[in-house]
Amino acid sequence: MNLVAVDDNVVLGRRDLVLIAGPCVIESPSHVVALAREIAAIAARVGVPYVFKASFDKANRTSASSFRGPGMLEGLQALRGVKAATGVPVLTDIHETAQAAPAAEVADVLQIPAFLSRQTDLITAAAATGRVVNIKKGQFLAPLDVRHAIAKVTAAGNSRVCITERGFSFGYNNLIVDMRAFPMMRALGVPVIFDVTHSLQLPGGGDGVTSGLAEYIEPLACAGVAAGVDGVFLEVHEDPSKAKSDAQNALRLDLLEPLLRKLVQINTIVKPHA
Repeated sequence: MNLVAVDDNVVLGRRDLVLIAGPCVIESPSHVVALAREIAAIAARVGVPYVFKASFDKANRTSASSFRGPGMLEGLQALRGVKAATGVPVLTDIHETAQAAPAAEVADVLQIPAFLSRQTDLITAAAATGRVVNIKKGQFLAPLDVRHAIAKVTAAGNSRVCITERGFSFGYNNLIVDMRAFPMMRALGVPVIFDVTHSLQLPGGGDGVTSGLAEYIEPLACAGVAAGVDGVFLEVHEDPSKAKSDAQNALRLDLLEPLLRKLVQINTIVKPHA
């Protein structure tokens, strides 16, 4: 397994389960700082390495009228505020090659969205920054297909790559997670993260919005950790009903700590000597 160091405190591929969590989109600078502080405190109490995540632009919203975020310049400034306030590393996604270098000046991890997981120029631009590249497996890709995306990163001279599962299209407006995918992808030699909350989306299942099934976060997360993932990715919000993106599949903040404690127990059983 290729260990991927995000910073001195967060290394993917070790025994520790890594938490990647935050709101789906940056709603305001003050909101992301406040939420990052709360999540960081929870992660510290549980003893879980933590990476804050939030998007400065959600370019693939169902409807053109949906909230997309503050944009790159304001969004990156908000992420700088998170790092200054908490000291934790941050992850954000990019959608265009021109965003890679500016985002890399702030973000420790550049994420390739699932629908763009075959975009060679975007992956290459992210890899060229030297930052960790997290590729979300497209909803249309078989587990072993991600080897080609991994090769695009390493061909650019960057070995710091990980893969995130976020569900596979299963009929109309539905996703399913194949637990076999986790050992299959880990066998490729890269850390594998489970995006639990996005896997519970019902894409386009609402009236011009994506709906979701947040009530299944806990059992799905437990199953993924039992299958041996290196990290869990959770959209977290203090009041999901008011979230400006993915409100129906986000985890409520007060449910995070008990869930993390359960996941750590499972991880300890699965990886006792890793």
